[in-house]
Amino acid sequence: MTLRVPYIADETIERDAEALLAQYAHAKRLEVKPPIAIEDIVEKHLKLRVEFDDLHRLLGVPRDESGIPDIFGAIWLETGEIIIDESLDPEERPRAEGRYRFTLAHEGGGHWRLHRPLVQANSGQESLFGDTSRPTVVCRSSQAKERVELQADLYASCLLMPRKLVMQAWRDKFGHDHPRVLRRKERIAVQCDTEDEMALALRAFDQARDDEALEYFARPFAKQFLVSPVAMRVRLERLGLLQREVPRQRSLVVQQ
Repeated sequence: MTLRVPYIADETIERDAEALLAQYAHAKRLEVKPPIAIEDIVEKHLKLRVEFDDLHRLLGVPRDESGIPDIFGAIWLETGEIIIDESLDPEERPRAEGRYRFTLAHEGGGHWRLHRPLVQANSGQESLFGDTSRPTVVCRSSQAKERVELQADLYASCLLMPRKLVMQAWRDKFGHDHPRVLRRKERIAVQCDTEDEMALALRAFDQARDDEALEYFARPFAKQFLVSPVAMRVRLERLGLLQREVPRQRSLVVQQ
């Protein structure tokens, strides 16, 4: 079942991620710099146990025909155990390192820091959390829009890409903190009489082209912070450093 969680303001989530980084820096007597040492934070500072396994086999969830995993991570909030799907093992699949780091921050940062108090507050209510031999939260891409997952995603983003460090990296590259705006010469025109399903597909394709352009632009920052271009693009947009509009020409220009 999906863990039901209350609303938490984005600012509250970001403050807690910043507090965790500050606590880690104080305990280790070091300056936090990119890339964030997420394994050290989760395993040594928070004392959580992390393992790799085939989560689909472990949880009895069949993979679809494509073989692409739907489950990337799971956490037992009662015991502090995290299992990451073996498909993200960076030693076996170096190209998955960004996704692995984000999943680790999602589980060991987001769910542990934000949602563990819910388990503690309701530890006697077996009906709420079910069998404790099962994970408290199973993170599936098919349930990415659930509130519990959105909160953990935002926490992971703030933890791996702290606002101050991202802003400094932006200033180091461009000499200022002005945003860049994507301007595209042509966009797909959707006629007013287009069927809803077709219109949705056309708009999704149009946005995908924008996403691809922005992710290409975000790659140098993604490499610096050891995250995926998708994660960095989302973070830069949330910070207002990358923006979209419906313009006349396709380019990334400086917003004065």
